[in-house]
Amino acid sequence: MNLAETATRTATSPTQAQPVATTGGIEAWHVESPIVPMIALAFTFEGGAAQDPEGKAGCAQMLARLLDEGAGDLPSDAFQERLAARAIELSFHAGPDAIGGSLKMLLKHADEAVDLLALALAKPRFDPDSVERVRAQTLAGLRYQQNDPGVMASRRFFKEAFAAHPYGRPSSGTTESIAAITRDDLVAMHAQILGRGAVKVAAVGAIDAARLTEALNRSFGALPEAGPLRAVPHTTVQDLGRRVVVDLDVPQSVIRFGMAGVPWRDPDFIPAYVLNHVLGGGAFTSRLFQEVREKRGLAYSVGTSLVSHRAAAMTWGYTATKNERVGEALAVIGDEIGRLISDGPSDEELQKAKDYLTGSYALGFDTSTKIAHQLVQIAFEGLGMDYIARRNDMVAAVTQADIRRAASRTFADGKMLVVAAGRPTDF
Repeated sequence: MNLAETATRTATSPTQAQPVATTGGIEAWHVESPIVPMIALAFTFEGGAAQDPEGKAGCAQMLARLLDEGAGDLPSDAFQERLAARAIELSFHAGPDAIGGSLKMLLKHADEAVDLLALALAKPRFDPDSVERVRAQTLAGLRYQQNDPGVMASRRFFKEAFAAHPYGRPSSGTTESIAAITRDDLVAMHAQILGRGAVKVAAVGAIDAARLTEALNRSFGALPEAGPLRAVPHTTVQDLGRRVVVDLDVPQSVIRFGMAGVPWRDPDFIPAYVLNHVLGGGAFTSRLFQEVREKRGLAYSVGTSLVSHRAAAMTWGYTATKNERVGEALAVIGDEIGRLISDGPSDEELQKAKDYLTGSYALGFDTSTKIAHQLVQIAFEGLGMDYIARRNDMVAAVTQADIRRAASRTFADGKMLVVAAGRPTDF
């Protein structure tokens, strides 16, 4: 029997995920769903841009972009034609702490899709013409971004927030670092990161446990054990209270601001998540949206989010406003943070935040691909297979005391690192 044969009908809820393991030590979380004859696979390898060689930022991102640019005996064009002929969707990406990817295919093409994934993972070619094409595309993108205030503000923010740390380097690299990356660098990083013991996998769709075990062996079984990763030291946001300008001749300044955070694996993450929803994560209902945009018309958009990396966490925010109103916008943002520090949210605000966060959670699981990506991220964070089932109860249980504790850890005294790309006049 091959992978394209029929699957047993089981529940399709992500809360029904089951563990699957191969004799070679590859583990996956599995949700069987025979309703649509498709399979979605998501996977993540430990180690990402934080492992870039010194002076060669962007290496992990180039590696991810090159994995499907030819593999085994198939050069780039032939490999892509094989994917297109079967409507197989294969992609790779790199983040600060991981290189990951996804595979989506019709059940009848599962065997060929799995074989192509296995080639891309274990036998990428890194042909010179492909390397130079991806390098040229990356450099063109970097040059274009030099005129993008949002990109320049974000890059400078991370450089200042995590100075002398791997997280302070741009994951897409610089024109100098991209030019310095060699094929040998790519081969070495591939051997370092893409290994059997470093991968988390989730599979959703019309495939049973036996067929998935076979697919895991074929996809990942040929990989060697990954090489040792360099230790990434834990760090926090630096220079709180400092304001930095990236000089760009534009009429509107793009602003990035940040302070301490709580990692996803921390018991206080859920209270911090609810608190962030009240401050700036709640789209149209958040305090910052109401005060900065609706009441004062200072900005079109404003918001905050929680960032959780392996070795750092932060609360970070964004907005953009006229150069002459930057100081006013930052004052309003600071005032709202100060009010949450001193008074916290009202009981009504807290309840509305919890109601929204619990009610909207299911929207992140409305496709097989979304379910697979959510599951693999939860596995990567080590939160446990029952996290999805537990998550809403944890949100609903958040109290005002939890909010105050989270505020003391994230907001502290209210000082922020702020970067503005533009020419603010009252900064």
